[in-house]
Amino acid sequence: MKKQLWNKGFQPDELIENFTVGRDRELDLRLARYDVQGSMAHIRMLREIGLLTQEELDTLLPALEEIAAEIERGEFRIEDGVEDVHSQVEFMLTDRLGDLGKKIHSGRSRNDQVLVDLKLFFRDELKRIAYAVELLFNRLLELSERHKDVLMPGYTHLQVAMPSSFGLWFGAYAESLVDDLQMVKAAYCIADQNPLGSAAGYGSSFPLDREMTTRLLGFADLHYNVVAAQMSRGKTERALAAAVAAVASTLGHLAMDVCMWMCGNFGFVSFPDELTTGSSIMPHKKNPDVFEIMRGKCNRLQALPNELALLTANLPLGYNRDLQLMKDIVFPATDELVDCLMTADFMLGQIRVKEGITDDVKYDYMFTVEDVNRLVLEGVPFRDAYRRIGEMVQRGEYKPTREVKHTHLGSIGNPANDRIRTKMENLLSGFNWEGYPAPGE
Repeated sequence: MKKQLWNKGFQPDELIENFTVGRDRELDLRLARYDVQGSMAHIRMLREIGLLTQEELDTLLPALEEIAAEIERGEFRIEDGVEDVHSQVEFMLTDRLGDLGKKIHSGRSRNDQVLVDLKLFFRDELKRIAYAVELLFNRLLELSERHKDVLMPGYTHLQVAMPSSFGLWFGAYAESLVDDLQMVKAAYCIADQNPLGSAAGYGSSFPLDREMTTRLLGFADLHYNVVAAQMSRGKTERALAAAVAAVASTLGHLAMDVCMWMCGNFGFVSFPDELTTGSSIMPHKKNPDVFEIMRGKCNRLQALPNELALLTANLPLGYNRDLQLMKDIVFPATDELVDCLMTADFMLGQIRVKEGITDDVKYDYMFTVEDVNRLVLEGVPFRDAYRRIGEMVQRGEYKPTREVKHTHLGSIGNPANDRIRTKMENLLSGFNWEGYPAPGE
């Protein structure tokens, strides 16, 4: 027997039921704690406006707390025949408390109920992402500081260009993550608004106290216009997708660099044997499979905004069932990004950097700009200095001094890691949360 909150005395066809519910029962398990949290705030508000008595509230709250405890113990299940987590919680209350359990839905629709669940869920997912980004940021900045004096070739067009350093390389990705975290913060701000009270998207004739539920749920603000609240379904996911894609872009680029630097033609970095894989036929191989998989996953994550944009592009105003499909797309994506970030942090914790790379004669021409600049500092006009060094290269007479004297802010000799750390700390302090949940919590 199917159990639907919207049951009107008939049962839907089983094929239709399976097609429309899809993976919702599986995915909704991740929303269960938030559904109970939203319901507890809602019934406290119903008591304040007179739709529940104090006695009823005192009965409902412990019952919801019991369900919350079952969720935390991993005992909560969405039964066969029950559509979603919202239905499961209400049916459990009704089974345990009788008709009183049916009162918790007054002034709500499943539309704003699922919106609240998703907003609370997305806030925590963005916290998890921020935690993992900060962890990798700290690793990269520590590596930058440790290896700031170790030179490596810089490239343009994948041709040897100018001197760089491992300090610059690691530090560049650290600072790039600061920019990415700006996107995470923007997505968090969009998620940190309370839609509860918008009901099906057009409000309610009950005198709901929406500011009270906003305070109880810890939202920074609320979606005031009830239609705008419903329109935030999709917008919030797209903001989160943009943040995920930004972090994935940086991480995918880093993974590509590591794959390249590990290859024998470069040999700039290496890892312990146990962090690499081998070949079934070539006994010498040490493959960067971890970073290749990471690169592939991050490239796939960068498709997330486009996938959501196409799903939501031509929807009419109000709720449409298409929006349910976003859970299939977004829920696995946040897990995958956090997994990639944590794996990158673990791998980079054991990276080995090769010293003395630029002593090789094949990198001689990398120092031409240094010698042009040296002549300019001696009073030679830049174009004349450029031509002089260029002609020496063409005649095969150029011999580098191999002197690198970069002192300006952000350069080899002054990577400004302290300034980069301050940027990250200032950004993190601007979030509306206290501390971070550890990944997996």
